[in-house]
Amino acid sequence: MSFLQEITQFIDQELTIDCVSDYPGAMNGLQLENDGKVERIISAVDASLAVVKEAAALGNALLIVHHGMFWKGAQPLTGSFYQKIKIAMEGNLAIYSAHLPLDGHARWGNNILLAKAIGLTEISPILIKDHWPLGVRGNWSGSHQQLVEKLAQAVERPVIDCPNSSNEIDQVAVITGGAGSQVGKIAALGISTFITGEGTHAAFIEAEEAEINVLYAGHYATETFGVKALGDELAKKFSVDHRFIPQKAKSIDS
Repeated sequence: MSFLQEITQFIDQELTIDCVSDYPGAMNGLQLENDGKVERIISAVDASLAVVKEAAALGNALLIVHHGMFWKGAQPLTGSFYQKIKIAMEGNLAIYSAHLPLDGHARWGNNILLAKAIGLTEISPILIKDHWPLGVRGNWSGSHQQLVEKLAQAVERPVIDCPNSSNEIDQVAVITGGAGSQVGKIAALGISTFITGEGTHAAFIEAEEAEINVLYAGHYATETFGVKALGDELAKKFSVDHRFIPQKAKSIDS
């Protein structure tokens, strides 16, 4: 067994990759193999061309991402997509993607790690779909403004605050990424405040009508936690270095 196989089998098992339903384009698991040599772990949120270039330049690496190379589905090997594959292969770069399996993981998941980072207590999973949680809920003991400040500190960016409830905050739900469409389901659980990355215009209106507070902390910014934690775990277990590559071109809702 190559070192790459040893590492990826560990990730597959720990994240239960084959047991979590996801978007077809997610293609969770090893998306591009190399010759089996892994001298370093690199993590990033997206398998963008800029990230692949930087990772491949380091040589003999395994790149762990949250959003992989195949979100658009089948596509011709042209343009930037061709460049990614070519540069990765020339740099002996392997690429592994974990989307929903990493979001909902009980230890390295984006949801649980962001909830802990802002100081929620008694955290538990919510909105179970196909035996996998879409998010978490937890208790908050501070004020609304303190929650906004703590969240901004955790994601290292300003937070869009949409206060729609005059009730004192007691429970907070967290679903990282673009989960604005889940506002109705969160309100139905009786939770007064919802933290996510981004949402549509319709989600703003739905939150107002449901009288639920929503804090938008950025799609990218809320999803850096999982890949960093997984990278650190792999580095420790397999005695290799780990480096996180921040995205150079972030979205307006990053």
